[in-house]
Amino acid sequence: MTHQEHPLPLLVVEDDPAIRELLEEELNDAGYQTLGVPSAEEAIALLSHTPVAMMITDVRLPGMTGIQLLQQVRQSGSELGIIVITAFGTIDQAVEALKLGANDFLTKPLDLDAIREAVFRVLERQRLSLSHDTELSHFHGIVGKSDAMQSLFHDASRLAKSNAPILILGESGTGKELLARAIHQESPRHDAPFVPVNCASIPADLMESEFFGHVKGAFTGANEARKGLFQTAQGGSLFLDEIGEMPINLQAKLLRALQEKTVRPVGGEREETVDVRIIAATHRNLDKEIEQESFRSDLFYRLETFSLRIPPLRERGSDIEHLIFALIDKHSEAQNKQIEQIEPDALNSLLHYSYPGNVRELENAIMRAVTLSEEGILQYQDLPERLREHSPQDAGVEITPTLNGEILPGTQLPAPAPTRWPSLEEVEKRYIRKVLEATGGNKRRTAELLGIARRTLYRRLEDSEE
Repeated sequence: MTHQEHPLPLLVVEDDPAIRELLEEELNDAGYQTLGVPSAEEAIALLSHTPVAMMITDVRLPGMTGIQLLQQVRQSGSELGIIVITAFGTIDQAVEALKLGANDFLTKPLDLDAIREAVFRVLERQRLSLSHDTELSHFHGIVGKSDAMQSLFHDASRLAKSNAPILILGESGTGKELLARAIHQESPRHDAPFVPVNCASIPADLMESEFFGHVKGAFTGANEARKGLFQTAQGGSLFLDEIGEMPINLQAKLLRALQEKTVRPVGGEREETVDVRIIAATHRNLDKEIEQESFRSDLFYRLETFSLRIPPLRERGSDIEHLIFALIDKHSEAQNKQIEQIEPDALNSLLHYSYPGNVRELENAIMRAVTLSEEGILQYQDLPERLREHSPQDAGVEITPTLNGEILPGTQLPAPAPTRWPSLEEVEKRYIRKVLEATGGNKRRTAELLGIARRTLYRRLEDSEE
């Protein structure tokens, strides 16, 4: 097996000098540079100042074990490729190593061809994985593997670093507040408050006081001074949801606060300096609102300079597949239920409905279905009526899971049998195996694409082999 010369050495951690020498010679003959140490402690010391391409470690070492070394490397946040060597017959150790983040394992007595192949495989998977580093599979808890969401995450991450106002556009239910929170978490302000407010929920006559605060005696009932939302969000981010509902007179004061970075409490005589990053959102067409003179053009242009559009669910391709399983897991756990089976018709309906209410509607549908489910079966009749009315049940629609918008070859559920439905667990296992094949066996990449932890992936793969 050939390889491209790697500029960094491979680290071999083995206390037996003869085996360590054998491993180093074999890898040198294959064209790799190597470094060898006899203990985990020396390996940690070396890794603190010397970059390496990957590490091969025996489990049995003097002092700290190879498993403990693996744990410490992974807990440090390192994605270093690691192969663990275990004694023949100790497969339990190999499984434990994989669960803890090892990329591969070898058993003694060592097969020299297997060593070369394993090293090549791990390095190649790392190379392919690095080529996808910009393809975030999630952004602070928001799942999105489609091109549209990848682009959104990339732009949001870049804009988060600035202090400029941001306008988030999107249909109802697309997750505008989730994105606003993600931007705040990604920003230098993440340790300061994130203060959300729905402009449509505040009575017009109380809005100015809510936003800017008031002094004692400013109006009837103002028995004491009170901070406004701007002061509460000091140093952090103020999220103005449904900003299109804000009265036109308050929009002028908001614009002034943005430009001058000061606010005046109701009844107050002095301006107060505020340091707040504004993130606004709306589902309305603000261009039309400007035409109708219900939204100020100068405020719009101030906000719209940096705008982000969240695509509706119908434009997000394969994301819906990942969301369905993630939401079933979420609401099953929340309700202390275990969904073991799902009718093909139910899964087909969930996959092919248009979701005018977007992710919120999908989540509500799954929450209802999980709530109504009995005996661990999520049935077609448990879905909301609107999903069943638009069901492809009678059209013979087949399920075709995809990866980044491309159909995984050969992936579909069998035709529904009258006596047995495929379980949710079976569907998940088939889907996981197909994604694993599509990534060339890269478990880290597979876990990222599925939106699950690597330990969860290893556990499900282990269960599927039992």
